[in-house]
Amino acid sequence: MADTVTMYNPAKNLPKLNLTTAALILICAAALALTGCASAPQNNPNGYPQGEVPQAQSKSKGGYNESELAGAISDHLGVTAESAASTIERLFKKQGRPVGYITGEEGGGALIFGAKYGKGTLWMKDGRTMPVYWAGPTVGVDAGAEISRVFTLVYDLDDPEDIFRRFPGVDGSAFLVAGMAVHYQRANGITLAPVRAGAGVRLGANIGYTSYTRKRGYLPI
Repeated sequence: MADTVTMYNPAKNLPKLNLTTAALILICAAALALTGCASAPQNNPNGYPQGEVPQAQSKSKGGYNESELAGAISDHLGVTAESAASTIERLFKKQGRPVGYITGEEGGGALIFGAKYGKGTLWMKDGRTMPVYWAGPTVGVDAGAEISRVFTLVYDLDDPEDIFRRFPGVDGSAFLVAGMAVHYQRANGITLAPVRAGAGVRLGANIGYTSYTRKRGYLPI
């Protein structure tokens, strides 16, 4: 009688992943991505020290003025005109006039590590507009889910297409003013300043990076 040959099937020997294991893998991947982002040197073509947000550049002089943005922020975020004006005043001292802004909504969830997703519209001072999507990993000290409106000021962006890239957060740039959370993101000379308002805003959720895309994505890393 001929010997029976048993073929090795690797698929039968692989462990099955349940939903809990898959979730843990995703959270670990987000944590590794955040660690790599924090340890990598910031892209800084203008020669500023790492972690320092540069002052406004000359090409931002033709951007929006304070009164235009104070009204837009007040309407979009639902805050008082006085709170919006206080926030804009501080941002203008640091960065000057933005050449555009993004109005949108953002949602996400976290158990220390989590993810955020958003969609909105980019409005340029010269009249150009386009839809944008963004996503990124988050890290914080709390758990749960939230949905909020976001108003992002855009600096030194000549071509709207250049916004579609990954923007790391600038170390030490997050702050609270007039009940609103603000932080800076920068890549290739372009600076973004997302502003969020409302109960539960977390500066911790701003650590890491945010990827802006033309189409909606489902993976935050």
